[in-house]
Amino acid sequence: MDRYSEVTNKNIREIVLLKGSPCVWGKCSFCDYILDNGTHEEEMNALNFEVLGQITGKYKVLEVINSGSCFELPQATLERIKAIIKEKGIEKLFLESHWAYRNRIQEMRDFFGIPITFKIGVETFDENFRNGYLNKSAHFKSIDELKKYFDSPCMMVGIKGQTKAMIDRDMELVLRHFDHATINVFIDNTTTVKRDEELVQWFIQKYKFLDENPKIEVLYNNTDFGVGD
Repeated sequence: MDRYSEVTNKNIREIVLLKGSPCVWGKCSFCDYILDNGTHEEEMNALNFEVLGQITGKYKVLEVINSGSCFELPQATLERIKAIIKEKGIEKLFLESHWAYRNRIQEMRDFFGIPITFKIGVETFDENFRNGYLNKSAHFKSIDELKKYFDSPCMMVGIKGQTKAMIDRDMELVLRHFDHATINVFIDNTTTVKRDEELVQWFIQKYKFLDENPKIEVLYNNTDFGVGD
């Protein structure tokens, strides 16, 4: 599995995929990424330190991801990231967290002491689809409430059961309210949730213009950032 890469088309940065403990929620119906976790801190830290050793600081921007939330990374790994930020002159950080950790977001901002773009897996602003079918357990009442904690929503398109109207609304809200967002085109995995190929092709055609929008990163494949497998 590739765990270090460089994103060079938009928001240029280095990116690392680390190992953390199991996802605090771990029940999203569409997700099998949570299989990439561990319970032995020494092993996780050994792997994470090796991956972190590849960071050069060449872009002054770093993204750190794992199979759950950044709060599930071992403390020693977090301390190593903090040291690398200082050593390499990193000026901006991208992190991701589940809604369950919203009240600890400021804690992580204070810990690293540099600007952080905090991502969250929203998937869709349709409450019933997000928490009913996708079982996301992200129960925010408004976009303002979401933005109180997080900067950048990760959206998902192309799932059977989604509609064009739902996606249109999601894209409108993302473009209107956020300075950064990631759009993930769903790829079939080991879960029972399935890709809607017709919907995917409609989205690709209608929203091709997003490829030129510097605020929006569209992932047509899971590995478009260069990490994962």
